[in-house]
Amino acid sequence: MTENTSVAKIKKALQTASATIQTGEVGVVKSVSAGTAEITGLPNAEMNEVLVFKDGMRGMIQTLTQETIGVVLLTQADALQPGDIAERSGAVLSVPVGEALLGRVITPLGEPLDGKQAPACVQSFPIERPATPIMHRAPVNVPLQTGIKAVDAFVPIGRGQRELILGDRQTGKTAIAVDTIINQKETGVICIYCAVGQRATATARVIDELKTNKVMDNTIVVVAGGDAPAGLQYIAPYAATSIGEYFMEKGRDVLIVYDDLTAHARAYRQLSLLLRTPPGREAFPGDIFYIHARLLERATHLRDNFGGGSLTALPIVSTEAGNISAYIPTNIISITDGQIYLSAEMFQKGILPAIDTGRSVSRVGGDAQLPAYRSLVGALKLFYAQFEELESFARFSTQLDAESEQRLKRGRAIRAVLQQPRCQPMSAPEQIAVFTAATEGLFDNIPEENMKSAQQAVADLMNTEFQSTAKEIREGIKNFGEETKHRLKEAFIQAVRPFREESV
Repeated sequence: MTENTSVAKIKKALQTASATIQTGEVGVVKSVSAGTAEITGLPNAEMNEVLVFKDGMRGMIQTLTQETIGVVLLTQADALQPGDIAERSGAVLSVPVGEALLGRVITPLGEPLDGKQAPACVQSFPIERPATPIMHRAPVNVPLQTGIKAVDAFVPIGRGQRELILGDRQTGKTAIAVDTIINQKETGVICIYCAVGQRATATARVIDELKTNKVMDNTIVVVAGGDAPAGLQYIAPYAATSIGEYFMEKGRDVLIVYDDLTAHARAYRQLSLLLRTPPGREAFPGDIFYIHARLLERATHLRDNFGGGSLTALPIVSTEAGNISAYIPTNIISITDGQIYLSAEMFQKGILPAIDTGRSVSRVGGDAQLPAYRSLVGALKLFYAQFEELESFARFSTQLDAESEQRLKRGRAIRAVLQQPRCQPMSAPEQIAVFTAATEGLFDNIPEENMKSAQQAVADLMNTEFQSTAKEIREGIKNFGEETKHRLKEAFIQAVRPFREESV
C-alpha cells in the first residue's frame, strides 16, 4: 500500500514538473598570482566587467588576449585556486553614490569601514566614466579658499581646478589637503578624501582630525589601505571620483583629495607586471600616463545649463630627495593646472607650511582669486622673491647697506606672516588685513614671539571695525584703492603698537 502511494506521488510530480534551461558563460581559473588571476574561456567577456568566483569573491577584467583573460582581484582571494569556476556578471564595476555616503568611511566598493550599516544608496555609478566634454565646461573663475595664507595668496585654487601637491615624505602634504577640507566647513563644498596605499594609523589620524573639527558631515572618506589588495587600491581614485561626480551633476561643488597617486601608480605597476604587460621606464607600463590623465580630466567646472557644479582635484605625489623630474611627478605635473611644492629644507627649519613659493605655481592664477588679493599679492610676491635672493646673497657678506638691511627685515616679517599652525584656517578678509599690514611694513619691528598675536589683533580689527569692508572682500566686489589702504593702515598701526619692540 505504501509503495503504491509513493509511485502515485512520483507520477503526479512528473506530470506537473516543468524543466527550464539556464544558460551562462563560465570560465576556468588558469593561474593565480598576488592579486591577479588568468582565466580561460568566456569568449564574450568585456573590459572592466565583473567576474564572480566561489564564496562571492569578485574580480575585474583588466586585459583581454586571444587565449586568456587577465583579472584584477578586488577581494582577498587566498582560497582561489587553479581550476575554480569564474562566472560573468554582465555588469561593469560600479560604486554606490548618493547623500547617504556623507559622513561615512567606506571602501572603493561602497562597503562600510566605520562599524555602521551599509549606506542606503539607491543609485550606482560605474567607476570608469568618460570625462566631461569641452563644450560642457565653464571657465575656472570661482575661488576655492583653502584658509592657508601662502596658498590663497601665491598659488590660488579655483573650483574645478586640478592642483598637484608634491614633496618628499613627511613634509606636510596631507596636512595642506586636510586643512583645505577643514576650511570648507561652512562653504557648502562636499569633500572626499581618498586614501590609497596609506598606513591604517595615518588614515585614522586624518579621520580623527576631520571629526575633531566637525567637518565629517559634509565629507566622505574612501579607503584602500596599504594592506588592501592592489586591485582595490587601483580602483579607489576612480570610485571616489564617480561619487564626486554624482554631487557635481546635482549642481554642487566638490573637493576631492587623492592621497596619494604615487602609491596608486605602484599598485598599477604591480598588477601590470603580474598580468605580463610589457614594462617601460622604471618598470611602469606604457599607459601609466593615461591612467592618471583620464582620472584627473574628470575634474571640471560645469556650465550653468549643465548644472553648474564643479569637481576640484588635489592629487598628492611623493618625491624622493626633492626630485620633481622623476617619472611619476613629471607625468602628473604635465596633467594638472599647477603644483604646490613642499620643501624638505623649509620643513626642517620649522617654516610651516613648508611651501616653496618659487617652485609653486597656479596656471589658473588670478582668474580664480578674489579681487582684493590682486591689488596686494603681485607686489608682495615679487618683493618676497627678491628677498629670498638677497638673503641667499647676504650669507656671504659681512656688511650690508641700510636699504638691504631694511629689505631683509621686511622679508623675514613676510615669511613669518606666511607661516600658519595646523587646523587654524584664516578667512579671506583676515588674510587681506594681514597682508596689507605686512606690505605697509607694520610687522617689520615686531619680535618673532609676538608675531602671531600681532596678526590676530589685525584680523580681529577687520572683523569688528571694518565689517563692511570684509563683506565686500568676501563677495568679490572690493578692489583695494589707496584710500581704503590708508584707512586700514591707520587702524592697524594702533593695533600692532603693543607688540612692537620697545626701542622702536
